[in-house]
Parts: sequence; C-alpha cells; structure tokens
Amino acid sequence: MSELFDITNFDSYKEDNRREVKRANGGLPIALWESYSAMANTYGGVIILGIKELDDRRWKTTGLKYADKERLLDDLWNQAHNPQKVSVNLLTEKDVKSYEVDDDLVIVIHVPMAKREQKPVYINNDIFRGTYKRTHTGDYHCSSSQVKSMLRDQIEETMDMHIIENMSLKDLNFETIHQYRNRHKTYKPDHIWNNLSDEDYLLMIGAIDKDRDGNIHPTGAGLLMFGEEYRILRQYPEYFLDYREMLDPTIRWTDRLYSSSGDWTGNVFDFYFKVYNKIALNIKLPFKIENGIRVGDTPVHRAIREVLANCLVNTDFYIPRGVVIKLEKDVLTIENPGAIRVGKYQMRLGGQSDPRNKALMKMFNLIGVGERAGSGVPELFSVWENEGWVEPIIEEKFDPDRTLLTMQFVKKVPEKSARKKVPEKSARNFSDKKVTKKTQMQYDKILNFMKDDTWYKASDFMAVLDVKDRRIKVLLNELVKSKSVVEDGSTKGRRYKKKT
Repeated sequence: MSELFDITNFDSYKEDNRREVKRANGGLPIALWESYSAMANTYGGVIILGIKELDDRRWKTTGLKYADKERLLDDLWNQAHNPQKVSVNLLTEKDVKSYEVDDDLVIVIHVPMAKREQKPVYINNDIFRGTYKRTHTGDYHCSSSQVKSMLRDQIEETMDMHIIENMSLKDLNFETIHQYRNRHKTYKPDHIWNNLSDEDYLLMIGAIDKDRDGNIHPTGAGLLMFGEEYRILRQYPEYFLDYREMLDPTIRWTDRLYSSSGDWTGNVFDFYFKVYNKIALNIKLPFKIENGIRVGDTPVHRAIREVLANCLVNTDFYIPRGVVIKLEKDVLTIENPGAIRVGKYQMRLGGQSDPRNKALMKMFNLIGVGERAGSGVPELFSVWENEGWVEPIIEEKFDPDRTLLTMQFVKKVPEKSARKKVPEKSARNFSDKKVTKKTQMQYDKILNFMKDDTWYKASDFMAVLDVKDRRIKVLLNELVKSKSVVEDGSTKGRRYKKKT
C-alpha cells in the first residue's frame, strides 16, 4: 500500500484513478462499494475515509475522530464478508489502517486488483448492474459487454479452445493449412507431427477436436486461424481485422488490408504474415542484400513480429471494432479489443503470460512466432531503448475495452542541427547491375509476397506492385538470374517460385 498511500506525503495527494476520498461522517458511505468494485476490476487503489476534496482539489479532514471508529470498522468487515453486498472479499486486516492527520482521523482501505478468475467483482448481488470500473477520478458502471468479457476471461480453458459443433472440417481452408504446415516444417524440420495426415495434425495442434460422439469439429482457434472470413463471422459476429497504411498525408491511406474485402481468406494466419510483410517493407531500417535476398533480421523486426502476434492472441473477438493496425510516417499503432488480462504494469514488466487465446498462441509458437511467452513487450521496450527511440506507449480504453500500443521510430532527443545529413546511396548492386531504390523495393515486395513452395504467375504480382505485366516479367527475370527465384522452364504460362 505504501506506493499508493504514504502518510508523510498526505498534503501532496489528489484524487486519481488509484485514490478515492469519502467523508464517512454519517457512517460507512454507500458509494464505498462502488469504488471497491471499480478498483478491484481495474488496477486496485486506496479508498480514504474521513476526507473531503476542496474546489482546488486539496484534501481536508472531516472530523472522523468524533465518529465511532470501531462501529465503522465493524460495519466495513460485516459488509465485506456479506456475499449479498459484495461478490468477493479481497480485503485482509493489513489492508485497512488508521492514521492521525491534522489532529483528526482517517481510515485508509487498500483495495487489491482482483485476479482474472475473481472478476467481475460486483455489489448488491447484481452482476450486470453492480459491476464497476475506474477511469481517471471516477467510477463508472460497466456495460453488459464488459461484464461478459470478464466472465469469458475467468475460465482456464480459453474461448478459442471450445469446439464449434455446427461446423465441420470442410469449413477450414486447406490452402492456408498447408501453408501453415510448410512454415512449421521449415521451422522444425524433424518435428514428429510433420508426417501426420492433415486431420491428425490439426488434432495435435488444437485446430480441431472431437465431440462426445466422436465427430470432428473445428475449435475456435482452428476457425480463426484457418477459416474464411464469412465462416468466422458465424461464430464471431464482431470479427474484423484491419491494416491501414497512411504514409502520404494527402490521401486517406496508401494501402489497406481488411478481412471483409473478399479478395483473400480474411483469417488470422494470412493477416499476420501479410501485415508483417507490409510493415517490414516500410520501416526505415538498415539492411543488406545478398543474392537479392534481404538478410540480417534486426531486433526491431523481431520485436514487431512478437507484439503483432501478442495483439492477435490477446484479442477478444466478441468485442466490436476489431483489430486495427495503423502505419503512419514514423509511427506504428496496434489496437486490439479486450483489456490487458495481467494488467498494464505486469505487461510492461513481463515474465507472466496469460493469453486470452491459448490455442492460438500455441499455433503461433509452433511456427516460431511469439514462442518467448510473456517477454514480447519488455523486449520491445528494450529494443526501442537500444535504438534511442521514444519509449512505446501502452494505453487501455474502456467500454468497449481496447488495448493500444504505440511505437514511434523517432529519436528521443533531436540530433544537432549542425550535423550534416549523409545522403542515401541512390543505387545498390543487384545481379551485376545498378538498380534504383524504387526497383530494389519492387524486388523486396515480390520476395516478401512469395510463400515457400508456392508457384506464381507474373500476373499474380500486379496488385502487389501496381505495374504492368511486362515490367513484372523483367523484375522476375532479374530475380531468376540472381538465383533468388526459380522458374518452371515453360515459355507459355511461365511460373516462378522462391528458391529455398
């Protein structure tokens, strides 16, 4: 409690999201339990009885020393232990202390943050009308969707583990499944699951399961990872994934990818890799090219992959507005529906993993994404510190609950204006030719778009590069010469594949 209330700092305190004052002259305040619920459901806090807040926000004692202190405390403990008054008692004897202030008395009640399985903490035996959260200096009544979200978070078996009995194996996209299996095999070539049939493999990774009658159905994670958007919506009506690239201030966005567009699967697996590749192409980081392939994966790239996966495995897919990722000039913002299950402080500290979608996390781990549980966000802060960039910002918004992570690719302290800028090289070596920066970016876009063990026609890259077919063929031929890409040898309908 010392970090929230220290009697020596009394004159410096003001009400905020962790501190609430109440007069309590006429006995235990009725609103005390609203604040108790709000603090327990948010980040904890202290309720100080015997104080009123003046117009200038200073605190003044209210004469609690003249009240019956013992009767007040008896009333507090009786109500705290009464399940008709409060759903769970989080208080212990050490959480309630009395202090002398200005020849008066105050009682300080430390309300711990409730554990996930204890939430929602509610009052008056009414879970929907008696659940509160706290923001800034006030307690607010939770909406039914917030209450339901806390109830979903209670259980150890996360919602994505549940089987969807009105769907079958045919409702999954097997092209996505095979892409996933290829990535798993590349990451773990000797894994014992590599030789399993698709059905047995999906059972092992948690994408499908059997009901009591032995019938196979997708799990929530299997549907999210490998389903198609219109099928996912049947189970998760609020499901929406949105990537917005806003690099030119004169237009609304320079690129956009969203799950309901109808021109791709719209599932979590494809979204993750499509979005990461777009981000990787646009963040300004030093790299080198060997044989036409970008090498030297940087800590920044790894940190972005981790937090992107962290966003998806912690999304509450039942909450409106969906996942929104925005890339602007020097700023990347990642938003997902759902409060932080371990709390903002613990998320920043790391070391404790409590994903909202455990089965999804397992699937990402199997292909080498997010395998360092609980370390993604601390690593991000460490990488940004090493780069000398402005510290990332974690925010929570409520009703509907959302988590926001903002990363700036900007130095903390502006460089001295006297320092001369070194001009970028206008060309790089590629296949024994000098190429412009624009051409090099086109090579990178092609290589990042291509998935392993997949053949492509030149026309497949038109939407990626927004150039004519003739230009794409020139680029592909150069990639073939540099041995970054192989071709199938035919003249008509020639196809290309990334060299692995």
